[in-house]
Amino acid sequence: MPIALLALTISAFAIGTTEFVIVGLLPTIAADLGVNLPSAGLLVSLYAVGVAIGAPVLTALTGKAPRKLLLVSLMVLFTLGNLLAWQAPSYESLVIARILTGLAHGVFFSIGSTIATSLVPKEKAASAIAIMFTGLTVALVTGVPLGTFIGQHFGWRETFLAVAALGVLAIIGSAIFVPASIKHNQPASLLQQMKVLAEPRLLLVYAMTAVGYGGSFIAFTFLAPILTDISGFSANAVGLVMLVYGVSVAVGNIWGGKLADRRGPVGALKIIFLGLAAVLVVLSVAAPSKWLVIATVLVWGAVAFGNVAGLQVYVVQQAEHYTPRAVDVASGLNIAAFNLGIAGGAWGGGLIVEHVGLVHTGWIGGLVVLGAFGLTALSGRLDRLNPRPAAVGGGKSIHAVGH
Repeated sequence: MPIALLALTISAFAIGTTEFVIVGLLPTIAADLGVNLPSAGLLVSLYAVGVAIGAPVLTALTGKAPRKLLLVSLMVLFTLGNLLAWQAPSYESLVIARILTGLAHGVFFSIGSTIATSLVPKEKAASAIAIMFTGLTVALVTGVPLGTFIGQHFGWRETFLAVAALGVLAIIGSAIFVPASIKHNQPASLLQQMKVLAEPRLLLVYAMTAVGYGGSFIAFTFLAPILTDISGFSANAVGLVMLVYGVSVAVGNIWGGKLADRRGPVGALKIIFLGLAAVLVVLSVAAPSKWLVIATVLVWGAVAFGNVAGLQVYVVQQAEHYTPRAVDVASGLNIAAFNLGIAGGAWGGGLIVEHVGLVHTGWIGGLVVLGAFGLTALSGRLDRLNPRPAAVGGGKSIHAVGH
Protein backbone atom coordinates (compact mmCIF):
# COMPACT_ATOMS: atom_id res chain seq x y z
CA MET A 1 0.00 0.00 0.00
CA PRO A 2 1.45 3.42 -0.97
CA ILE A 3 2.56 5.84 1.76
CA ALA A 4 0.11 8.44 0.40
CA LEU A 5 -2.64 6.28 1.96
CA LEU A 6 -1.05 6.95 5.35
CA ALA A 7 -1.56 10.70 4.82
CA LEU A 8 -5.27 10.05 4.10
CA THR A 9 -5.54 7.81 7.17
CA ILE A 10 -3.96 10.50 9.40
CA SER A 11 -6.45 13.02 7.97
CA ALA A 12 -9.34 10.63 8.73
CA PHE A 13 -7.97 10.08 12.26
CA ALA A 14 -7.78 13.84 12.93
CA ILE A 15 -11.29 14.41 11.53
CA GLY A 16 -12.78 11.51 13.51
CA THR A 17 -11.16 12.78 16.69
CA THR A 18 -12.43 16.35 16.33
CA GLU A 19 -15.97 15.17 15.49
CA PHE A 20 -16.47 12.96 18.55
CA VAL A 21 -14.05 14.33 21.19
CA ILE A 22 -16.46 17.19 21.89
CA VAL A 23 -18.78 14.66 23.59
CA GLY A 24 -16.28 14.06 26.39
CA LEU A 25 -15.64 17.80 26.83
CA LEU A 26 -19.19 19.22 26.89
CA PRO A 27 -19.44 19.84 30.66
CA THR A 28 -15.97 21.46 30.73
CA ILE A 29 -16.71 23.72 27.74
CA ALA A 30 -20.15 24.66 29.10
CA ALA A 31 -18.67 25.66 32.49
CA ASP A 32 -15.77 27.60 30.94
CA LEU A 33 -17.85 29.56 28.41
CA GLY A 34 -20.77 30.11 30.78
CA VAL A 35 -23.42 28.35 28.68
CA ASN A 36 -25.88 25.59 29.66
CA LEU A 37 -25.56 21.95 28.50
CA PRO A 38 -28.17 22.22 25.69
CA SER A 39 -26.23 25.17 24.20
CA ALA A 40 -22.99 23.20 24.46
CA GLY A 41 -24.79 20.30 22.73
CA LEU A 42 -25.34 22.55 19.71
CA LEU A 43 -21.56 22.33 19.13
CA VAL A 44 -22.24 18.70 18.14
CA SER A 45 -25.36 19.58 16.10
CA LEU A 46 -23.84 22.43 14.12
CA TYR A 47 -20.69 20.48 13.28
CA ALA A 48 -22.90 17.72 11.87
CA VAL A 49 -24.91 20.29 9.88
CA GLY A 50 -21.60 21.53 8.41
CA VAL A 51 -20.76 17.95 7.33
CA ALA A 52 -24.25 17.41 5.88
CA ILE A 53 -23.96 20.61 3.81
CA GLY A 54 -20.29 20.13 2.95
CA ALA A 55 -20.65 16.60 1.58
CA PRO A 56 -23.17 17.20 -1.25
CA VAL A 57 -23.00 20.96 -1.86
CA LEU A 58 -19.27 21.74 -1.62
CA THR A 59 -18.29 18.48 -3.35
CA ALA A 60 -20.42 19.54 -6.34
CA LEU A 61 -19.03 23.10 -6.30
CA THR A 62 -15.38 21.97 -6.15
CA GLY A 63 -15.79 19.32 -8.86
CA LYS A 64 -13.26 20.89 -11.27
CA ALA A 65 -10.52 21.51 -8.68
CA PRO A 66 -7.43 19.26 -8.89
CA ARG A 67 -7.80 16.53 -6.25
CA LYS A 68 -4.45 17.09 -4.52
CA LEU A 69 -4.97 20.86 -4.27
CA LEU A 70 -8.50 20.29 -2.93
CA LEU A 71 -7.29 17.70 -0.40
CA VAL A 72 -4.54 19.96 0.97
CA SER A 73 -6.90 22.98 1.02
CA LEU A 74 -9.49 20.98 3.00
CA MET A 75 -6.91 19.98 5.61
CA VAL A 76 -5.76 23.63 5.84
CA LEU A 77 -9.40 24.66 6.46
CA PHE A 78 -9.72 21.84 9.01
CA THR A 79 -6.55 22.95 10.82
CA LEU A 80 -7.61 26.63 10.83
CA GLY A 81 -11.01 25.61 12.24
CA ASN A 82 -9.33 23.77 15.12
CA LEU A 83 -6.91 26.64 15.75
CA LEU A 84 -9.91 29.00 15.92
CA ALA A 85 -11.55 26.61 18.41
CA TRP A 86 -8.31 26.63 20.46
CA GLN A 87 -8.34 30.43 20.67
CA ALA A 88 -12.14 30.93 20.60
CA PRO A 89 -12.86 34.00 22.78
CA SER A 90 -16.59 33.21 23.03
CA TYR A 91 -19.22 30.53 22.53
CA GLU A 92 -20.25 32.13 19.20
CA SER A 93 -16.70 31.95 17.79
CA LEU A 94 -16.46 28.29 18.87
CA VAL A 95 -19.69 27.60 16.96
CA ILE A 96 -18.18 29.19 13.83
CA ALA A 97 -15.01 27.11 14.27
CA ARG A 98 -17.05 23.90 14.52
CA ILE A 99 -19.10 24.69 11.38
CA LEU A 100 -15.92 25.44 9.37
CA THR A 101 -14.34 22.16 10.50
CA GLY A 102 -17.54 20.28 9.64
CA LEU A 103 -17.55 21.70 6.10
CA ALA A 104 -14.01 20.36 5.57
CA HIS A 105 -15.04 16.97 6.99
CA GLY A 106 -17.96 16.60 4.56
CA VAL A 107 -15.92 17.19 1.42
CA PHE A 108 -12.93 15.14 2.66
CA PHE A 109 -14.93 11.92 2.93
CA SER A 110 -16.71 12.62 -0.37
CA ILE A 111 -13.40 12.80 -2.27
CA GLY A 112 -11.20 10.68 0.03
CA SER A 113 -12.52 7.35 -1.23
CA THR A 114 -11.87 8.21 -4.88
CA ILE A 115 -8.36 9.46 -4.06
CA ALA A 116 -7.63 6.28 -2.07
CA THR A 117 -8.75 4.00 -4.92
CA SER A 118 -6.72 5.99 -7.47
CA LEU A 119 -3.55 5.20 -5.50
CA VAL A 120 -3.79 1.40 -5.90
CA PRO A 121 -4.59 -1.23 -8.56
CA LYS A 122 -8.30 -1.90 -9.10
CA GLU A 123 -8.26 -5.22 -7.23
CA LYS A 124 -7.04 -3.44 -4.07
CA ALA A 125 -9.62 -0.61 -4.16
CA ALA A 126 -11.81 -1.89 -1.31
CA SER A 127 -8.76 -2.49 0.89
CA ALA A 128 -7.51 1.05 0.21
CA ILE A 129 -10.85 2.57 1.28
CA ALA A 130 -10.96 0.33 4.36
CA ILE A 131 -7.44 1.44 5.36
CA MET A 132 -8.39 5.11 5.07
CA PHE A 133 -11.56 4.60 7.14
CA THR A 134 -9.46 2.78 9.75
CA GLY A 135 -8.39 6.30 10.76
CA LEU A 136 -11.97 6.96 11.91
CA THR A 137 -12.21 3.73 13.88
CA VAL A 138 -8.82 4.31 15.53
CA ALA A 139 -9.96 7.86 16.37
CA LEU A 140 -12.88 6.44 18.36
CA VAL A 141 -10.60 3.95 20.14
CA THR A 142 -7.63 6.23 20.89
CA GLY A 143 -8.10 9.81 19.65
CA VAL A 144 -11.36 10.56 21.50
CA PRO A 145 -10.30 9.19 24.93
CA LEU A 146 -6.85 10.78 24.57
CA GLY A 147 -8.40 14.11 23.52
CA THR A 148 -10.82 13.89 26.46
CA PHE A 149 -7.86 13.16 28.79
CA ILE A 150 -5.97 16.21 27.47
CA GLY A 151 -9.10 18.35 27.89
CA GLN A 152 -9.67 17.21 31.49
CA HIS A 153 -6.03 17.72 32.57
CA PHE A 154 -4.79 20.66 30.49
CA GLY A 155 -8.00 22.39 29.38
CA TRP A 156 -10.43 21.78 26.51
CA ARG A 157 -8.66 24.33 24.30
CA GLU A 158 -5.49 22.24 24.32
CA THR A 159 -7.45 19.31 22.84
CA PHE A 160 -8.22 21.40 19.76
CA LEU A 161 -4.57 22.50 19.58
CA ALA A 162 -3.50 18.84 19.57
CA VAL A 163 -5.99 18.05 16.77
CA ALA A 164 -4.70 21.08 14.81
CA ALA A 165 -1.19 19.59 15.12
CA LEU A 166 -2.53 16.37 13.57
CA GLY A 167 -4.00 18.53 10.81
CA VAL A 168 -0.57 20.03 10.10
CA LEU A 169 0.89 16.51 9.93
CA ALA A 170 -1.84 15.53 7.43
CA ILE A 171 -1.17 18.67 5.31
CA ILE A 172 2.57 17.88 5.13
CA GLY A 173 1.93 14.20 4.34
CA SER A 174 -0.61 15.01 1.62
CA ALA A 175 1.60 17.72 0.09
CA ILE A 176 4.64 15.42 -0.10
CA PHE A 177 3.21 11.98 -0.86
CA VAL A 178 -0.13 12.35 -2.66
CA PRO A 179 0.56 12.51 -6.42
CA ALA A 180 -0.49 15.68 -8.25
CA SER A 181 -1.91 13.82 -11.26
CA ILE A 182 -4.93 12.11 -9.69
CA LYS A 183 -7.55 11.49 -12.35
CA HIS A 184 -11.13 11.99 -11.26
CA ASN A 185 -14.58 11.97 -12.67
CA GLN A 186 -16.65 15.10 -12.29
CA PRO A 187 -18.68 14.71 -9.08
CA ALA A 188 -22.44 14.75 -9.38
CA SER A 189 -24.04 18.16 -9.82
CA LEU A 190 -26.58 19.42 -7.30
CA LEU A 191 -29.29 18.72 -9.89
CA GLN A 192 -28.24 15.06 -10.17
CA GLN A 193 -28.23 14.80 -6.39
CA MET A 194 -31.74 16.26 -6.21
CA LYS A 195 -32.91 13.55 -8.62
CA VAL A 196 -31.69 10.89 -6.18
CA LEU A 197 -33.64 12.63 -3.41
CA ALA A 198 -36.79 12.30 -5.51
CA GLU A 199 -36.65 8.47 -5.24
CA PRO A 200 -38.94 7.37 -2.34
CA ARG A 201 -37.14 4.08 -1.67
CA LEU A 202 -33.80 5.87 -1.19
CA LEU A 203 -35.46 8.49 1.01
CA LEU A 204 -36.68 5.61 3.18
CA VAL A 205 -33.10 4.35 3.67
CA TYR A 206 -31.93 7.91 4.50
CA ALA A 207 -34.75 8.12 7.06
CA MET A 208 -33.56 4.81 8.60
CA THR A 209 -30.04 6.25 8.88
CA ALA A 210 -31.08 9.64 10.26
CA VAL A 211 -33.62 8.30 12.78
CA GLY A 212 -31.33 5.45 13.92
CA TYR A 213 -28.36 7.72 14.58
CA GLY A 214 -30.54 10.56 15.83
CA GLY A 215 -31.93 8.33 18.58
CA SER A 216 -28.48 7.20 19.66
CA PHE A 217 -27.06 10.74 19.72
CA ILE A 218 -29.93 12.05 21.89
CA ALA A 219 -28.11 10.26 24.72
CA PHE A 220 -24.53 9.99 23.38
CA THR A 221 -24.14 13.76 23.08
CA PHE A 222 -24.71 14.06 26.83
CA LEU A 223 -22.77 10.94 27.91
CA ALA A 224 -20.14 12.95 29.83
CA PRO A 225 -22.66 14.82 32.05
CA ILE A 226 -24.62 11.56 32.56
CA LEU A 227 -21.40 9.93 33.81
CA THR A 228 -20.45 12.82 36.11
CA ASP A 229 -23.83 14.14 37.32
CA ILE A 230 -25.82 10.88 37.59
CA SER A 231 -23.31 8.00 37.77
CA GLY A 232 -20.94 9.92 40.06
CA PHE A 233 -17.72 9.51 38.06
CA SER A 234 -15.01 12.14 38.38
CA ALA A 235 -14.41 14.28 35.29
CA ASN A 236 -11.02 12.55 34.88
CA ALA A 237 -12.68 9.13 34.57
CA VAL A 238 -14.77 10.17 31.54
CA GLY A 239 -11.81 9.59 29.19
CA LEU A 240 -11.46 5.99 30.41
CA VAL A 241 -15.16 5.31 29.85
CA MET A 242 -14.81 6.79 26.33
CA LEU A 243 -11.91 4.36 25.78
CA VAL A 244 -14.19 1.43 26.75
CA TYR A 245 -16.81 2.77 24.33
CA GLY A 246 -14.28 3.20 21.50
CA VAL A 247 -12.86 -0.33 21.81
CA SER A 248 -16.40 -1.71 21.80
CA VAL A 249 -17.23 0.34 18.66
CA ALA A 250 -14.23 -1.16 16.83
CA VAL A 251 -15.38 -4.72 17.69
CA GLY A 252 -19.04 -3.93 16.92
CA ASN A 253 -18.09 -2.47 13.56
CA ILE A 254 -16.53 -5.75 12.41
CA TRP A 255 -19.39 -7.79 13.91
CA GLY A 256 -22.00 -5.59 12.21
CA GLY A 257 -20.32 -5.97 8.83
CA LYS A 258 -20.17 -9.75 9.13
CA LEU A 259 -23.81 -9.85 10.28
CA ALA A 260 -24.83 -7.82 7.19
CA ASP A 261 -22.90 -10.24 4.96
CA ARG A 262 -24.55 -13.25 6.61
CA ARG A 263 -28.17 -12.14 7.10
CA GLY A 264 -28.42 -9.41 4.45
CA PRO A 265 -28.62 -5.72 5.32
CA VAL A 266 -32.31 -5.61 6.36
CA GLY A 267 -32.03 -8.65 8.66
CA ALA A 268 -28.86 -7.29 10.26
CA LEU A 269 -30.24 -3.78 10.69
CA LYS A 270 -33.40 -5.02 12.41
CA ILE A 271 -31.31 -6.93 14.96
CA ILE A 272 -28.93 -3.99 15.54
CA PHE A 273 -31.65 -1.33 15.84
CA LEU A 274 -33.59 -3.50 18.33
CA GLY A 275 -30.41 -4.04 20.36
CA LEU A 276 -29.57 -0.33 20.27
CA ALA A 277 -33.09 0.66 21.40
CA ALA A 278 -32.90 -1.82 24.30
CA VAL A 279 -29.46 -0.55 25.41
CA LEU A 280 -30.65 3.08 25.42
CA VAL A 281 -33.69 2.23 27.54
CA VAL A 282 -31.44 0.29 29.97
CA LEU A 283 -29.10 3.33 30.13
CA SER A 284 -31.76 5.41 31.90
CA VAL A 285 -32.16 2.67 34.52
CA ALA A 286 -28.44 1.84 34.83
CA ALA A 287 -27.15 5.45 34.97
CA PRO A 288 -27.09 5.77 38.82
CA SER A 289 -24.81 2.69 39.16
CA LYS A 290 -21.15 3.01 38.11
CA TRP A 291 -20.69 -0.68 37.25
CA LEU A 292 -24.02 -1.01 35.48
CA VAL A 293 -23.45 2.12 33.40
CA ILE A 294 -19.98 0.91 32.32
CA ALA A 295 -21.49 -2.45 31.26
CA THR A 296 -24.22 -0.57 29.38
CA VAL A 297 -21.69 1.69 27.60
CA LEU A 298 -19.69 -1.41 26.61
CA VAL A 299 -22.75 -3.00 24.94
CA TRP A 300 -23.82 0.38 23.51
CA GLY A 301 -20.53 0.77 21.65
CA ALA A 302 -20.94 -2.67 20.08
CA VAL A 303 -24.31 -1.76 18.51
CA ALA A 304 -23.96 2.04 18.10
CA PHE A 305 -21.98 1.90 14.84
CA GLY A 306 -22.54 -1.76 13.96
CA ASN A 307 -25.19 -0.67 11.46
CA VAL A 308 -22.78 1.34 9.26
CA ALA A 309 -21.90 -1.52 6.90
CA GLY A 310 -25.53 -2.65 6.59
CA LEU A 311 -26.82 0.86 5.86
CA GLN A 312 -24.10 1.59 3.28
CA VAL A 313 -24.53 -1.75 1.50
CA TYR A 314 -28.32 -1.37 1.54
CA VAL A 315 -28.26 2.13 0.08
CA VAL A 316 -25.94 0.89 -2.71
CA GLN A 317 -28.27 -2.05 -3.43
CA GLN A 318 -31.30 0.24 -3.62
CA ALA A 319 -29.45 2.77 -5.78
CA GLU A 320 -28.29 0.05 -8.20
CA HIS A 321 -31.96 -0.86 -8.64
CA TYR A 322 -33.69 2.55 -8.62
CA THR A 323 -30.97 5.08 -9.66
CA PRO A 324 -28.25 2.98 -11.37
CA ARG A 325 -26.51 6.05 -12.82
CA ALA A 326 -26.13 7.74 -9.46
CA VAL A 327 -24.91 5.01 -7.06
CA ASP A 328 -22.01 7.11 -5.74
CA VAL A 329 -24.33 10.09 -5.19
CA ALA A 330 -26.80 7.91 -3.31
CA SER A 331 -24.05 6.49 -1.12
CA GLY A 332 -22.65 9.97 -0.40
CA LEU A 333 -26.06 11.33 0.55
CA ASN A 334 -26.33 8.58 3.18
CA ILE A 335 -23.37 10.27 4.92
CA ALA A 336 -25.35 13.53 4.90
CA ALA A 337 -28.33 11.63 6.40
CA PHE A 338 -26.08 10.23 9.13
CA ASN A 339 -24.95 13.73 10.08
CA LEU A 340 -28.46 15.20 9.91
CA GLY A 341 -29.40 12.46 12.38
CA ILE A 342 -26.54 13.48 14.68
CA ALA A 343 -27.56 17.14 14.39
CA GLY A 344 -31.21 16.41 15.17
CA GLY A 345 -30.34 13.99 17.97
CA ALA A 346 -27.96 16.40 19.72
CA TRP A 347 -30.48 19.25 19.40
CA GLY A 348 -33.38 17.09 20.61
CA GLY A 349 -31.24 15.78 23.46
CA GLY A 350 -30.58 19.36 24.52
CA LEU A 351 -34.33 20.05 24.69
CA ILE A 352 -34.84 16.90 26.81
CA VAL A 353 -32.02 17.92 29.19
CA GLU A 354 -33.50 21.41 29.52
CA HIS A 355 -37.17 20.49 29.95
CA VAL A 356 -37.32 16.89 31.24
CA GLY A 357 -33.93 15.97 32.68
CA LEU A 358 -30.59 14.39 31.78
CA VAL A 359 -31.49 10.81 32.77
CA HIS A 360 -34.43 10.75 30.31
CA THR A 361 -32.22 11.11 27.20
CA GLY A 362 -31.63 7.32 27.23
CA TRP A 363 -35.13 5.88 27.08
CA ILE A 364 -36.44 8.65 24.79
CA GLY A 365 -33.51 7.96 22.44
CA GLY A 366 -34.44 4.27 22.59
CA LEU A 367 -38.00 5.03 21.47
CA VAL A 368 -36.64 7.05 18.51
CA VAL A 369 -34.37 4.13 17.50
CA LEU A 370 -37.46 1.88 17.56
CA GLY A 371 -38.76 4.20 14.84
CA ALA A 372 -35.69 3.28 12.74
CA PHE A 373 -36.48 -0.41 13.36
CA GLY A 374 -40.03 0.21 12.08
CA LEU A 375 -38.74 1.97 8.95
CA THR A 376 -36.32 -0.93 8.30
CA ALA A 377 -39.13 -3.48 8.64
CA LEU A 378 -41.25 -1.41 6.23
CA SER A 379 -38.42 -1.22 3.69
CA GLY A 380 -37.87 -4.99 3.93
CA ARG A 381 -41.60 -5.57 3.33
CA LEU A 382 -41.51 -3.28 0.26
CA ASP A 383 -38.51 -5.28 -1.02
CA ARG A 384 -40.53 -8.49 -0.77
CA LEU A 385 -43.51 -6.92 -2.57
CA ASN A 386 -41.27 -5.57 -5.34
CA PRO A 387 -38.30 -7.96 -5.58
CA ARG A 388 -35.30 -6.63 -7.46
CA PRO A 389 -32.82 -8.69 -9.48
CA ALA A 390 -30.17 -10.57 -7.47
CA ALA A 391 -28.73 -8.00 -5.06
CA VAL A 392 -25.35 -6.64 -5.99
CA GLY A 393 -22.82 -5.57 -3.41
CA GLY A 394 -23.97 -7.82 -0.56
CA GLY A 395 -20.42 -8.97 0.11
CA LYS A 396 -18.75 -5.62 -0.38
CA SER A 397 -19.40 -4.08 3.00
CA ILE A 398 -16.52 -2.07 4.38
CA HIS A 399 -16.16 -2.94 8.04
CA ALA A 400 -15.30 0.54 9.19
CA VAL A 401 -17.06 3.57 10.54
CA GLY A 402 -17.76 5.24 7.20
CA HIS A 403 -19.06 8.64 8.20
